[in-house]
Parts: sequence; C-alpha cells; structure tokens
Amino acid sequence: MRFKICCSFLLLIITTFLCYETIAQPDFTPRCADDNGNYTKNSTYQQNLNTLLSTLTSNTEITYGFYNFSFGEDNNKVYAIGLCRGDVNPNDCRSCLNNSRVLLTQKCPNQKEAIGWIDKCMLRYASTSIFGQMETEPGLSLWNPFNATDVDNYNKVLNKLLNDLKNQAATGDSLKKYATANVTGPNFQDIYSLMQCTPDVSYLDCNQCLVQAIASLPSCCENKIGGRVIGPSCILRYERYLFYELPVHPLPPPPTSPSTNHKGNYACNPSIFIIII
Repeated sequence: MRFKICCSFLLLIITTFLCYETIAQPDFTPRCADDNGNYTKNSTYQQNLNTLLSTLTSNTEITYGFYNFSFGEDNNKVYAIGLCRGDVNPNDCRSCLNNSRVLLTQKCPNQKEAIGWIDKCMLRYASTSIFGQMETEPGLSLWNPFNATDVDNYNKVLNKLLNDLKNQAATGDSLKKYATANVTGPNFQDIYSLMQCTPDVSYLDCNQCLVQAIASLPSCCENKIGGRVIGPSCILRYERYLFYELPVHPLPPPPTSPSTNHKGNYACNPSIFIIII
C-alpha cells in the first residue's frame, strides 16, 4: 500500500509539473464571409472549389508548406491559399490542409469566401484574387491563462524578442517567410516565439503585418506569459515553453584520423526520476 501511495503521489507531481503551463490547442476556427457572395449547391463554382481544394491538398511536389492555386474562369474562378506552420513536415502539412478542407466547406457550406485556422495550418479561398495581398482581417487572438510574475521585465524582454524576430521572418524568400527564436527572461525562464507570413507578400508587407500583430497584443494578451495573433497574411505566437519543432541539423562527419583533443559539446535532456520507497 505504501508503494502505491508513493508512486501515485509522485506521478501526480510529475503530471502537474508537465501540464502547468500547457494550454489546450485550439480547435478548427472558421470565418465565413457572408457578405462576399454565396454559391448554390452543385453549381459550377462549387465544382471548381472542390476540384481546387482537392488538387491543393493532394499535391506532393510542394514541400515547403505554401500552396497558392486558382481554378476556373470568369465569375466561377476560385482562388485558394494553404499555409502550414514552418516547422511542419510535408506529410503532416497535407494532412492538416485536407482536414481543414473538409471542415471549412462544412462550416461555410455556401460562402464563396472563407478562411479557417488550426494549430498547424491555415486554409483560405475566395472568388477574387488573394495572392500577394497583405490582409489582417479576419483575425483570431488566443492567450495563455497564466500571468507573468515580473511583468515589467518580462514585457521588456518579450518586446525585444518580437521586434527582432519580425525582421528575420520578413527577410524570408518566396517559398517561406518563417522565423523562431528564444531568449532567457526573468527568473531564468525561457520565452519562445514564432512568426510567419504567407511568402507571396513582400518584405514590407510581411513586416507591416507583424508590426500590427505585435501592436494588437495588449488588447488580447497583456501581461500573459503566452499569446497568439493570427490573420490571413501573418501569424505571431509566444510562450514560456517550446511549442514548435526545432530544425534538425545533420551530424558532422567523424574525424578521419585519431585526435588527442577529447573536448566536445555535450547536450543533456532533463529526465524525471521516480524514487520508490
């Protein structure tokens, strides 16, 4: 009985520690443009939309997570953009977009224009061209429920991180405008951030989109240890825990001859030990 009580108590502590700062991932969030026209069931526009979205989500030639295609002619032409978070691999990207395709057409069953977000991707379509245009609406804001303790210092470190990171994201190329970084904040706690733009917008438009996203943080996420601002052209997120995949760098080749220098770099992952009494 003592063994069971000790293990249960330690497991509770471990679970609480791991889950303390983690917030639930958002469900699929759609925005249907009711004032931008509707299509009728089985119309040419709907057929073009279904063809376009099916083609977009099944394309295996694109490996950088950005899709922008159009299909149809004249008033029945449809434009679509799919964007996956910069750390998502191609298979997961296509899976996310395919799920979004199903959900978005269900949630917006006859709207010609709609957009939907989930944690790893965004899907958008319209009856007019949406390529290369910076837009901030419609948007979505989310925040971590926990407040920072040392607010002034936390915000000071965070603001510098965000302003530095937006320039890195904006300088990306036509395939990907994406950047991540982390810094050490108050009480030696790390702050992680991610920024991304659709790569069809210019450097200036990406920068401006992220500037507006940063400026909107006080209205949604003031003094919070984590927050997100998501729009059609850019996304911003920061947390006090690692929420994105780190890039995998190939290991250096082994030395070709023996060396007397045994110094090296070592990495250590934190482990959790359970002591049974």
